[in-house]
Amino acid sequence: MQTDYKNKGLNLLKKGQKGILHAVFSRFGLMLLLLVIQFLLLFSMFQWFEEFLPHILGGTALFTVVMVIYLLNSRINPTAKITWLIAIMLVPVFGVLLFAYTQSDIGHRALKARMNQLITNTKESIPQSEETFEHLSNENQGVAALARYIQRSGCHPVYEHTSVTYFPLGEKKFEEMLKQLDSAEHFIFMEYFIVDEGLMWGRILEILAKKAAQGVDVRVMYDGSCEFALLPRDYPKRLRKLGIKCKIFAPVAPFVSTHYNYRDHRKILVIDGHTAFNGGVNLADEYINEKVKFGHWKDTAVMLKGEAVKSFTLMFLQMWGILEEKEDYAHFLSYPSLPSEEAKGYVIPYGDCPLDDDKLGERVYMDILNRSLKYVHIMSPYLILDGEMETALKFAAERGVDVKLILPGIPDKSVPYALAKTHYGSLIESGVKIYEYTPGFVHAKVFVSDSREAVVGTINLDYRSLYHHFECATYLYGADCIKAIEADYQETLGKCRLVTMDMVRREKWTVKLTGRLMKVAAPLM
Repeated sequence: MQTDYKNKGLNLLKKGQKGILHAVFSRFGLMLLLLVIQFLLLFSMFQWFEEFLPHILGGTALFTVVMVIYLLNSRINPTAKITWLIAIMLVPVFGVLLFAYTQSDIGHRALKARMNQLITNTKESIPQSEETFEHLSNENQGVAALARYIQRSGCHPVYEHTSVTYFPLGEKKFEEMLKQLDSAEHFIFMEYFIVDEGLMWGRILEILAKKAAQGVDVRVMYDGSCEFALLPRDYPKRLRKLGIKCKIFAPVAPFVSTHYNYRDHRKILVIDGHTAFNGGVNLADEYINEKVKFGHWKDTAVMLKGEAVKSFTLMFLQMWGILEEKEDYAHFLSYPSLPSEEAKGYVIPYGDCPLDDDKLGERVYMDILNRSLKYVHIMSPYLILDGEMETALKFAAERGVDVKLILPGIPDKSVPYALAKTHYGSLIESGVKIYEYTPGFVHAKVFVSDSREAVVGTINLDYRSLYHHFECATYLYGADCIKAIEADYQETLGKCRLVTMDMVRREKWTVKLTGRLMKVAAPLM
């Protein structure tokens, strides 16, 4: 019987199609198309309206001045303002059209309304234990204030009695993940940015099909970007044949829309309401080093057991509910969470939504930096910072805090790598120590500070994660696993090279030029 499920699962796996769609439906494709159209129109305008050229140029200049004044007084992020100012001054007509297009919310107004409604309707789904919050306040007022802020953006209570296991590699998470999936009796909820055919997904799919046949409520949700290169468009239908409910978040559509800005970058697995996984590990073979793409793949994850799992259950149901009628969330939140009375510390699972004004992921990171006393140790695959985050990193280092960043030694993308290099000099001058992971690519998203608090999740230090994506993470204070997180950081540090100012100066001119040119468009990437 087990072999039957495996064969059925493997037969479903069909290579997706890579191609021009990826470029056409990206923001880069949109900007390139608008630029081409503008050049064609300008050329035609010179030919057709040559005698009116002085009037056209004068009107364009006046229009540009008005837009510059408007931008300077807008509430847009200061770094993004610079990008838009440059775009409008270089290509006034279509720069304004592109700005109006991205600010108009075309393509995701309904999504925003639905998400706001869901958050409002579920804000009290998981009551905050007053006793727990009082305990935290007595231990650390600063962390209690952060917990209060996190709760403000949605239903994200702070919990006690939750045990947390840290996995320093994707293959460690995968091993435990298979065991926990096989133990499911009631429901399995999976929400991942990437699902790709191979050993990892094949083994998981085998268990999911078996559990669905046993009557377990199995749901899988993945981001629509998988349709570009990884999975065929009819994949949800194929999974449904196995009894697995499946949805695509923001699937590819034959028109360009700002909806493509907001990807579901979360990685959540919930089993029976008592066990949850979170972290950077997607469901593809490179994440468990079964496939080598950019050297050794360094990733991390956490497993939660206890009361805090309810928050990940709710986060999944909210995203699932965007595309479905109202569901009885209380039913799934009522399953026993199996609290761990021996577990120490506090846990706050939280989600970041790009459709509100709370840049929760960035502000949690900044709060840790601003409250740190001894050290803040960070792992991130990307470093594309706005002015506020760069200032927070530098200020912490200038206060005498040991701020270390571990970044990839082998990049997965050349442009983000070049953009990261543009921050190196300024950060190093302020005392931030930057290391590159020589064996390969770091995909982990980890903050650990002062041996007392940490964050493990999906949130990178770049504009996509901090501004454009749906994200999630697990905040930890005083938990036992924080020692393991810091120990893993130190072990990883031993495999890294320290970046010096001399190395920054000797960087290839092509990398420097790419970074400086692309920095203008960084907030739009």
